[in-house]
Amino acid sequence: MAASIITRIQVGDYDTWRALFDKDVPRAREKATAVRVLRTVDDPNHVFVYLDFASVADAQESRERLVASGVLERFADVHGPNVVVDADG
Repeated sequence: MAASIITRIQVGDYDTWRALFDKDVPRAREKATAVRVLRTVDDPNHVFVYLDFASVADAQESRERLVASGVLERFADVHGPNVVVDADG
């Protein structure tokens, strides 16, 4: 079963955050089949990161790497990473 990770972050400075995100130090995107980064219209420093994976196990492994790395701890306003599956099947 395919799965995704959804994370919402208030990054403070998008350009600084994006440079770090692109390095993928925790290797959270190593097994991702798709990556999307969205920014809100009203606040371009408020981002949503969507990662798709071929399996729940791959998504959970990615989430564990991301959490263990501590990279999200530098942000005061974070929701996720949440491992999710399609509710309709």
